[in-house]
Amino acid sequence: MPEQQIRIQQAEKIIRQYADMIYRIALHNLKNTSDAEDIFQDVCLSLLTKNAPLFDDVHIKNWLIRVTINNCKNFSKSYWQSKTEALDLSRENPKASDNLIPELVYSLPPKYRNIIYLYYYEEYTVAEIAEILGENKNTVNSKLQRARKKLRKILEEGDNL
Repeated sequence: MPEQQIRIQQAEKIIRQYADMIYRIALHNLKNTSDAEDIFQDVCLSLLTKNAPLFDDVHIKNWLIRVTINNCKNFSKSYWQSKTEALDLSRENPKASDNLIPELVYSLPPKYRNIIYLYYYEEYTVAEIAEILGENKNTVNSKLQRARKKLRKILEEGDNL
């Protein structure tokens, strides 16, 4: 079997295994299903075209998370994104919603939001998050503490929602 075909089969297996995670992270960062789907496709293309660690199960999940977050950051900074405004006319009042906590997490800046997401939703440790994001463990821990304080402050002021 040619090497390229083996690589494609391995990539398909990885995509099936981590598709939900990639999509959730993209949706968490961009808050728009269409944009999250675009990022998902970009990550899949990166998996096929870049030098991804396909045969290293230990590093592939971290690599996918990092590529997804970086693609979301790049997308958010793009010219197109800065000149468009989302039509979100059907949005519920967050106070009436069962999804209050995710909405509050969305209100955080991305540098805190991703750490909160990886820590509470993907259940990574601070050390693992630091490795994934390429940051110092103490920096990640500080950002996690600041994010918790911001969320606590928002919840305490919850009557104003």
